[in-house]
Amino acid sequence: MLKKLQRLASDTAIYGISTIVGRFLTFLLVPFYTNVLPPSDYGIIAYVFSLIAFINVIYSYGMESAFFRYASSLEIGTQKQNFSTPFYSLLISSLFLSAVISFFAKSFVGLANFPEKNSIIIHYVAWILFFDALSILPFASLRMENKPKIFSLIKIINIISNVVCNIILLVYLHGGIEGVFLSNLIASALTFIILLPIIWKNLELSFISDLYWNLLKFGLPYIPAGIATMMVQVVDRPILRALTNDTTVGIYQANYRLGIIMMLVVSMFDYAWRPFFLSNAKEENAKEIFSEILTYFFLFMTLIFLLTTFFLDDIINLEIGGRHIIHPQYWSGLGIVPIILLGYMCLGVSNNMIAGIYIEKKTKWLPSITFIGAISNIAINFLFIPRFGIYGAAWATFFSYFFMALILYYRVQKIYPVQYEFYRIFKICLAAFLAFIGFQLIKELPYLFFLKIILLLIFIYFLYLLDFFSKEQPQKIKKMHPF
Repeated sequence: MLKKLQRLASDTAIYGISTIVGRFLTFLLVPFYTNVLPPSDYGIIAYVFSLIAFINVIYSYGMESAFFRYASSLEIGTQKQNFSTPFYSLLISSLFLSAVISFFAKSFVGLANFPEKNSIIIHYVAWILFFDALSILPFASLRMENKPKIFSLIKIINIISNVVCNIILLVYLHGGIEGVFLSNLIASALTFIILLPIIWKNLELSFISDLYWNLLKFGLPYIPAGIATMMVQVVDRPILRALTNDTTVGIYQANYRLGIIMMLVVSMFDYAWRPFFLSNAKEENAKEIFSEILTYFFLFMTLIFLLTTFFLDDIINLEIGGRHIIHPQYWSGLGIVPIILLGYMCLGVSNNMIAGIYIEKKTKWLPSITFIGAISNIAINFLFIPRFGIYGAAWATFFSYFFMALILYYRVQKIYPVQYEFYRIFKICLAAFLAFIGFQLIKELPYLFFLKIILLLIFIYFLYLLDFFSKEQPQKIKKMHPF
């Protein structure tokens, strides 16, 4: 088991470093936007990107997951055929959809409900979607071939080019909102160009109809599931905009982005986790491995939650070049950050438990699971936002992720039962709760920074008192070793 955990840790580290660097570079756009754009403009940007997230699901129609499934097993066709068939499908469909969106741009401006003077944004969005769709399979191929370094490098180039273009277009050319989307289009096109050698290496003039229908059968359930997932992730922005205004959306978006640390942890784990559990599913002690991984991953996420919550004010008050991480006009939303962190923790738990769905080929269940999360998110948003504003939107995000994790657990246990270490996870939750209560009690005391460090050490000590680090654990891991 230890060798397998080391491999997962190694891949996670590589994906993680690139994800951290990439997400950090993207996060730099948050202080950039908040210092050069008013909240109302930032609110429009957040709104349009939330729409892009939904449309992306249509463009990809589950082909990435279907590719992983059939390229890993080669049940039908060769390796190149398993790449070429879905790639040609994505090429034709995305070209058609982008052409339609671009041709009817003025009509979509009305549907999107923002000023007609910004209609050029629709054209940019159409071709951002096109290039991003064509990049899906080459990136997936790099992951399948276990080439995280190349994958990471290209991702970082994409983000750096986006950041640089944003700075040039907004600061020097005064491109405003349109400059944000033009920057994304340039970055997406450049990424596709860089991926062309990988596409060429894997492509051949063949289209296997039998494989294609199997890909669709596996992937199409991801459309409703993907849309439902996007509802959980970004539907709060359109609802918040409808019930409040662009300024409120901008404040919410800026503070939501401060949950980047937990998002990074969950994302980098997921990149390595999916190939890991697929390749180790047939191991005799696979379920024990998966259970042990969840326990320590939950512990790590809890540490990130406490660190971020305790030191958020210290981070926000930092000044770089006379400017704050986010402009003070956005600070009224800082209280939503811990709520968003908890939501991402629930997502991290779901990402671990979803292994059974993939292993047992039960992707048809995903729509119902995510649909419940989406409906709960929409309902809670409409119920809470009028009363609690952006806090209502944040709690809607948390509860939708929580409900999804809960339902996913009971669903997966019926087809792929795993004995998760819930008693040890409860110990983590109890110790974290006590530490959080302690933080609330010391917030007004002097020498707060040092007290918070002590409080983190007390959290670890609580775990020790609760016998989380029992002497049995090393022996248990050794016993689980398959070699």
